[in-house]
Amino acid sequence: MRYAIVESGGKQYRMEEGLSLKVDRIQAEPGTDVILDKVLMVGGENEAKAGQPYLPEASVACEVLEHGRDKKIIVFRFLRRKDSRKKQGHRQEFTRVKVKSIQA
Repeated sequence: MRYAIVESGGKQYRMEEGLSLKVDRIQAEPGTDVILDKVLMVGGENEAKAGQPYLPEASVACEVLEHGRDKKIIVFRFLRRKDSRKKQGHRQEFTRVKVKSIQA
């Protein structure tokens, strides 16, 4: 099974063909194809190629399935004995993509 380590939105993801996963928000309409070209590593059954930092000839073709927002997380900060506290909520936006092919 071929896999690729791809950088998207400042994070790294392990992608395999046919896999569906959530990545940081990508500006593309659902149903369109996107090409992720920041490939750090491509591997398979018995071989692997790593880039320095990227592989110039490698890319991953994905289909955008949907956009959404994750569950809310609570950010709570306080300073003890100072009567100071701050409560915030945050919902991270994501894009669900399905990996169609890995070129290397």
